[in-house]
Amino acid sequence: MPSDQTAAAAPAPPGPVRAFWRAFRENRGAVAGLIVVSIIFFVAIFANVLAPHDPLEQFRGFSKLPPFWAEGSDSRFLLGTDAVGRDMLSRLMYGARVSLFIGLAVMVVSMLVGVALGLVAAFFGGIVDVLIIRVMDLIMAIPSLVLAILIIAIIGPNLTNTIVAVTIVGLPRYVRLVRASALAELSKDYVTAAKVSGVRKFRLMTVTVLPNCLAPLIVQAALGLSDAILEAAGLGFLGLGAQPPMPEWGAMLADTRDLMLSHPWVMAFPGLAILTTVLAINLMGDGLRDALDPRLRRS
Repeated sequence: MPSDQTAAAAPAPPGPVRAFWRAFRENRGAVAGLIVVSIIFFVAIFANVLAPHDPLEQFRGFSKLPPFWAEGSDSRFLLGTDAVGRDMLSRLMYGARVSLFIGLAVMVVSMLVGVALGLVAAFFGGIVDVLIIRVMDLIMAIPSLVLAILIIAIIGPNLTNTIVAVTIVGLPRYVRLVRASALAELSKDYVTAAKVSGVRKFRLMTVTVLPNCLAPLIVQAALGLSDAILEAAGLGFLGLGAQPPMPEWGAMLADTRDLMLSHPWVMAFPGLAILTTVLAINLMGDGLRDALDPRLRRS
């Protein structure tokens, strides 16, 4: 009787969401990254409310103002102004919106196309598998930035084409990851049982196998977001990404490179924004990897 009461009083095991959060928060770096990423997303979403000025407005007579802590600053421009008198803080806030939009668009499109191609390669095999993987190998054989520049040179530089180029560059990692995960799942008993019970191939791919491939895919999506932001910033710096006067961080770096020695803060702020965002996303991605893989969880 006492044993029954003890068993009844034992706490229930935590649900999957609570277990995930408990494992995730053990990584302090990941929690810090999540907080920073949340702040950046908040600023990007509400940039039109938080920004003190229009990012494209030029204030004549106020060009190259230093930030608020330096001599000669103006309280209306906390982070100073650029070479043509545009408010740096406002441009950074709107730049977060543009850079995150590029990163999210690339991540979503790459994931959808990568999942489809990876599942097709794993399930159909043969010449289909060889063809898909060889195309992915060809894309990976060319340095990512060089391939992106080549694609932009063919289709033209603008925001939409930047997303297309970066998506093609990042596609192989999703295809190969989903294919490898699906092939590992196909040898398991539950897939064999589903085949024997007459489950159709499309349902077998999307409902039976795909959910068990999501853990590594989520981690790759988080890390792919930071890679997409870096690639887009690199193209913007080279003048092949988002075109001026759009406030994109890479394009902002390109616009101010002539002022690197005389007015270093104008170039430092966009660089710090890219560095902070990419580092925070990578830290968060490491935490997701540890939390989603039971073998990596801390005891």
